[in-house]
Amino acid sequence: MATDSTFHHGDTKTAAPIIEMRDIEKHFGNVIALSGVSFDVRPGECHCLLGDNGAGKSTFIKTMSGVFKPTRGSITFDGKPLSFASPRDAMEAGIATVFQDLAMIPLMSVARNFFMGREPTKGWGPTKRFDVEKANAITMSEMKKMGINLRGPDQAVGTLSGGERQTVAIARAVYFGAKVLILDEPTSALGVRQTSNVLATIDRVRAQGVGVVFISHNVRHAMAVGDRFTVLNRGKTLGTAVRGNITSEQLQDLMAGGQELAQLESTLGGTV
Repeated sequence: MATDSTFHHGDTKTAAPIIEMRDIEKHFGNVIALSGVSFDVRPGECHCLLGDNGAGKSTFIKTMSGVFKPTRGSITFDGKPLSFASPRDAMEAGIATVFQDLAMIPLMSVARNFFMGREPTKGWGPTKRFDVEKANAITMSEMKKMGINLRGPDQAVGTLSGGERQTVAIARAVYFGAKVLILDEPTSALGVRQTSNVLATIDRVRAQGVGVVFISHNVRHAMAVGDRFTVLNRGKTLGTAVRGNITSEQLQDLMAGGQELAQLESTLGGTV
């Protein structure tokens, strides 16, 4: 497991947020999935959103990435009010999401997966075709930037480790212009070494000025790369802490509803 000292955290305190969500509510009929969530991410920052299952993380992702429209609240992007009509709008604006179940075809090459739907072409009219050489060269170069040396661009994605596949998806998003990268539980199914590699990839992405939203229930992984930490509990944010001002134990306590338990203890005179 990589230690905190492996990662270099830039000073992003003075930068204006790329995306800012204010008092977001999302209702599904009578069910309130999000009730007053505020969150922002700045260039070159890794802002971690922590919460257990049922905290509202997936609704949050879908609201930030344009799948859901908020019932109430405002979203600004690059300082302008924003209303995405679809996830495609969000992608074109520069918000990319890498989901847990990566949208990749295992039997296809890394290069084909890297450019899926956005293939470079050469020639015109009837002779227009996929520019294999260009796609291969870009894939090898972009993966190398992220610390992965492929055997070749035609290597099947299915032969890569889980961590390497995550890196392909992250490199692809950054290459195609992501300003904000939302990572949904990127380390949840990985071993120690692969987790360390993905955390190093996140650090490389931040160094390019991309804002990273790291969504996880793993406090240790978040502490390794995070600049700020926001805890989501039952659709509400319990405030945001800056790196160095909170311990992993305190974060874990917040996630587990430690605040509520402490209040209950004081109410009942410590009999809980």
